[in-house]
Amino acid sequence: MRITQAEVLVSSPGRNFVTLRITTDDGLTGLGDATLNGRELAVAAYLSEHVVPLLIGRDAHQIEDTWQYLYRGAYWRRGPVTMASIAAVDTALWDIKAKAAGMPLYQLLGGRSREGLLCYGHASGVDLPELFDSINEHLEEGYRAIRVQTGIPGLPSVYGVASSKNASAGSDSGTDSRYDYEPARRNAVPVEETWDTRAYLRHAPTVFEAVRNEFGPELPLLHDAHHRLTPIQAAKLGKSLEPYDLFWLEDVTPAENQAVLRRVREHTTTPLAIGEVFNSIWDYKQLFEEQLIDYVRSPVTHAGGITALRRIFDYAAVYQIKSGVHGPTDVSPVGLAAAVHLGIAIPNFGIQEYMQHSPATLEVFRTAHTFEDGLLKPGEAPGLGVEYDDEVAGSFPYEAAYLPVNRLLDGSMHDW
Repeated sequence: MRITQAEVLVSSPGRNFVTLRITTDDGLTGLGDATLNGRELAVAAYLSEHVVPLLIGRDAHQIEDTWQYLYRGAYWRRGPVTMASIAAVDTALWDIKAKAAGMPLYQLLGGRSREGLLCYGHASGVDLPELFDSINEHLEEGYRAIRVQTGIPGLPSVYGVASSKNASAGSDSGTDSRYDYEPARRNAVPVEETWDTRAYLRHAPTVFEAVRNEFGPELPLLHDAHHRLTPIQAAKLGKSLEPYDLFWLEDVTPAENQAVLRRVREHTTTPLAIGEVFNSIWDYKQLFEEQLIDYVRSPVTHAGGITALRRIFDYAAVYQIKSGVHGPTDVSPVGLAAAVHLGIAIPNFGIQEYMQHSPATLEVFRTAHTFEDGLLKPGEAPGLGVEYDDEVAGSFPYEAAYLPVNRLLDGSMHDW
């Protein structure tokens, strides 16, 4: 079964997506997600100019060999652009293989290890009343676990808070309690937000105390610090949140220097989730072997595909570390479907992030997976269970959009 065509499809139904569609000589097609938020065209060009020409004529069944060919065969390895491109090829080939077998993809990955994937939703508000309303909305929709993000007194806008002024800047409808579009403003340059770490460290524990008092001890609560803290600040936050029994504390500090997580681990028992910006198994080596984290955040889309992320999860399982796959709306429904099939099969599943895509997105990407009673479940259609509608996609052309940047009160650039 030979590859005869590989198309790079760029569309923007609410936000920008890059999709790879591979076609074989017997008419089967497979989809892969190559979206890299704010740098979409870099991946599209890498695929079109450097990867697609290498695929034509290759055996579509040789998934592992193709992965190694694209990774080892390129002198310049790793990095988000390269790994998102490889991920798209890998996912599309798994989609084709499962269609050829007449099975949903998870069956080729070993079959079910569970009935569905426990998901967490994104609740947020600029103040406690808004936050409580958002939590209640998510509970009514069936979510069993909730990520909690709030505004910070004195700061006009905070990433991850739906009703902050930049939260739904990509939407035609203004602000929205769900911030489906996240703060990816369609603009020539990124929005600049202001950050105050001391105010955040004072405020966060009071928020979780209020949420626990309102919603009780059983509801799993998560929180994302979004790389904004130094190691000692992260340790302080983790310790201050211990009384509120978080499911996890995410991305507390930039983890390029993995040893910094030792400092955090020494001072808090709050579980740590890391890795949504990682794209290689090598990014995790020290974190796993020293058991410095509890959950792996990489998505299929950015970590080299199903083949590579399965290897990362197998490595993590040796150290009793679980999955916590990144699942925002800048991972397309193709990337989400791949995560669902993988998550249903692996033995060390932890939790799945799930932001519901916009109606426009779901007109372009027709999906078979379902969300019910807090669980995501794969469909039973052969392959990934996602179809791409070219006609609808054509009505949503690419528009430049950027996530915000972060500055301290004195104007210094800061991590986020």
